[in-house]
Amino acid sequence: MQFGVSTFVTDDGIGPAALGRALEDRGFGSLYVAEHTHIPAKRESPWPGGDELPRHYYRTLDPFVTLTAAAAVTERLRVGTGIALVTQRDPIILAKELASLDLVSGGRAVLGVGAGWNREEMRNHGTDPRTRMRLMRERVLAIKELWTAEQAEFHGEFVDFDPVYSYPKPVQDPHPPVMVGGSGPTTFDRVIDFGDGWLPIYGRGTDELAGQIAELRERAGRRVPVTVFAVPPKPQVIDELRAADVDEILFNLPTEPQDATLRRLDALAGVL
Repeated sequence: MQFGVSTFVTDDGIGPAALGRALEDRGFGSLYVAEHTHIPAKRESPWPGGDELPRHYYRTLDPFVTLTAAAAVTERLRVGTGIALVTQRDPIILAKELASLDLVSGGRAVLGVGAGWNREEMRNHGTDPRTRMRLMRERVLAIKELWTAEQAEFHGEFVDFDPVYSYPKPVQDPHPPVMVGGSGPTTFDRVIDFGDGWLPIYGRGTDELAGQIAELRERAGRRVPVTVFAVPPKPQVIDELRAADVDEILFNLPTEPQDATLRRLDALAGVL
């Protein structure tokens, strides 16, 4: 089982380059970062994590700028989105961003995807919350086509373009893994349909994780990679996830200034 961290990188916490170096120096295998393009001042959508939306949600850096900065100062650290809000991103631009990250990192990029929970935020991007799951599916399929085809084209309900050249192509063959977030009743349908792995949040619909993973892999007819993020650094939780046959766990790393973050990483490294 591999170990990494999932976190929000913001303008008032540790910088991405310092974080990337600190993680690799301490033996962590990956860095996954969250994103929100903005948070509408008038909030109506309930936050799945509780009542009060934490400050770091308002202040996230762009994930691809963040991950590029971390990749540039490391050699082995895998860099991923946890998650990218595909429903709020143009698929042609997103395909180029992730392929560029994979190229400059030497094949270390991971695309974690989700549809999002903040309906006001997605509406500001012109996305209808009622159709966001169908939109996400088409955009991911279009991105994979852009990554793998010399002349890519896609014709769907939401995404429609004639043959195009899109470069660079990713380093990874056939492309960087697409990890599908969520743990709802139809999540496994999406993982099997257009994903390469499952990326659930610990404690949100993961109470029967061993059985869920077994069901997913049986339905898919293959060993679907599973990465669990926002994991508390507790030995009993680690043992639970290892027993469930999880491939990678991402410890939840609070957003803090550099000195506090380094002390926390030193403590986390003790459980690896």
